[in-house]
Amino acid sequence: MSGNIELLNSTLAAARAEDRAALIAYLPAGFPTVDGGIAAVKAVVAGGADVVEVGLPHSDPVLDGPVIQTADDIALRGGVKIADVMRTVREAYEATGIPILIMTYWNPIDRYGVERFTAELAEAGGAGCILPDLPVQESALWREHAEKHGLATVFVVAPSSKDERLATITAAGSGFVYAASLMGVTGTRVSVGEQAEDLVRRTRATTSIPVCVGLGVSNADQAAEVAGFADGVIVGTAFVKCMLDAPDEAAGLAAVRSLAADLAEGVRKR
Repeated sequence: MSGNIELLNSTLAAARAEDRAALIAYLPAGFPTVDGGIAAVKAVVAGGADVVEVGLPHSDPVLDGPVIQTADDIALRGGVKIADVMRTVREAYEATGIPILIMTYWNPIDRYGVERFTAELAEAGGAGCILPDLPVQESALWREHAEKHGLATVFVVAPSSKDERLATITAAGSGFVYAASLMGVTGTRVSVGEQAEDLVRRTRATTSIPVCVGLGVSNADQAAEVAGFADGVIVGTAFVKCMLDAPDEAAGLAAVRSLAADLAEGVRKR
């Protein structure tokens, strides 16, 4: 079975055709439980998310701030496994029909086996992977299997990336480019800043695939600001915080759906 990279491509193209940015939501698998995590994905899609990144919880998430680290810890203590992450992708895709990617560090894939991981992700209906710590120069094996199974390979670029490096990264990637809006870890910010707009401009000079911005967006005004210069707005910490702060799971699901609706409105205001 082939993965859903073409669904991802067409979804991002459809948003562009509507003269807006896509809303991309991040939620970790297994948080607060496996079933609860699947329900959370359905809730953000019901609120208006176009694409969802399902996080594979990791004990040392170098890109993630304290909110997502807390959620990952809850998921890991709950015993979440890669099989649960694949189940989350499968059930979320079957329920919503939108592109579902996995965001993961490289070590779990390396231990699991690249061929096994890509084959299972494609079989689950996944659209691809975001790989924040896989160096492009060491990615040939992954890209070979991802391409074979119809999966996108999304690399992360940062404001510190030089133009030559950006060209190398974007030439190897597919689906979209994840532009980290600032140096540091995930989390909400008062301002997303000018660094993100400059990074998008420099990245676009090297590629025709969409450039989506993450790290720091937490409300509709920030989403509208980023949507003014990016192809997609990525929001993670704000959704996870909704779940963490809620008195119970039902309230958490209502909160993430409401936030998704606000952000979806924001990306249409650019």
